[in-house]
Amino acid sequence: MDVEPTHRLDVLGHYCPVPVSQARKTLTEMASGQVLEVLADDPETLHDMPILLVRLGHRLVDVLKRAGEFRFIIEVR
Repeated sequence: MDVEPTHRLDVLGHYCPVPVSQARKTLTEMASGQVLEVLADDPETLHDMPILLVRLGHRLVDVLKRAGEFRFIIEVR
């Protein structure tokens, strides 16, 4: 991964709609070019997060899956 996160959001243990709504709130407070790392363990985020990012116009750089946890790397545009 060549993109280093500038912000981190840990929503482990939270379930829909909390991870996506918290990501939306955090992303609106960030500047273009910044990178958000979101840590989640709700499987619904694998479906919902990309939809949110398309709506907001941000770029999903990477999704890492390990031991039931998901790490989303999002570039703010």
